[in-house]
Amino acid sequence: MSDEKPIILQTGSNDSGTADAAVIWLHGLGADGNDFVPIVAELKLPEALNVRFIFPHAPVRPITINQGYRMRGWYDITSLDIANRDDETGIIDSAEQLSRLCDEQVAQGIPAERIIVAGFSQGGAIALYAGLRYPQRLGGIMALSTYLPMQQRLAQEATAANRNTPVFMAHGVIDDVVAPQFGQQTRALLQQLGYPLQWHEYPMGHSVNMEEIGDISDWLNTVLLRD
Repeated sequence: MSDEKPIILQTGSNDSGTADAAVIWLHGLGADGNDFVPIVAELKLPEALNVRFIFPHAPVRPITINQGYRMRGWYDITSLDIANRDDETGIIDSAEQLSRLCDEQVAQGIPAERIIVAGFSQGGAIALYAGLRYPQRLGGIMALSTYLPMQQRLAQEATAANRNTPVFMAHGVIDDVVAPQFGQQTRALLQQLGYPLQWHEYPMGHSVNMEEIGDISDWLNTVLLRD
């Protein structure tokens, strides 16, 4: 995680700035924390939900597949076979930092079960990896156009606390950056292990469209407004 402070955006009717839920949303490779800020307004969440959206910035690092060019990334990528050539050190380090962000929200009074970890592409990979291993039950895990790194470790490393945590996954069927098959492999694994997974596919590439934003909004309402 970069030393730069995350972007924080508060929604809801609470003028004091106090939130009762948090969404920590990680961007994709080469972007920064600003990337998904505009989507918050598009979600049209109800005023009753006082949500703190947190958008961290990944550190700048050399990315091997891009000839070592330095850009923001949660971990290195060495091959197009992204789901089988994992930068274990980078993934674990970023996942630990995401877990610390969750810990900070708990320390500020938001229960872990009111925290959503989310991300797009690389950010979604970290959200999945960290969320399924977090020691306290989270409110949900949202993973867009992505996959679960180091899948072979999940059965042994997943925490019991998040065995029943809702997972939202979505993927473009013509994604030429993170091939749909990688997302589908993760879907199959999580379903096999019994996770409550909601899966969506859209006629798009490596991006987000309005239909997906609507589905994200519905899912957030479901997991955050439930008793």
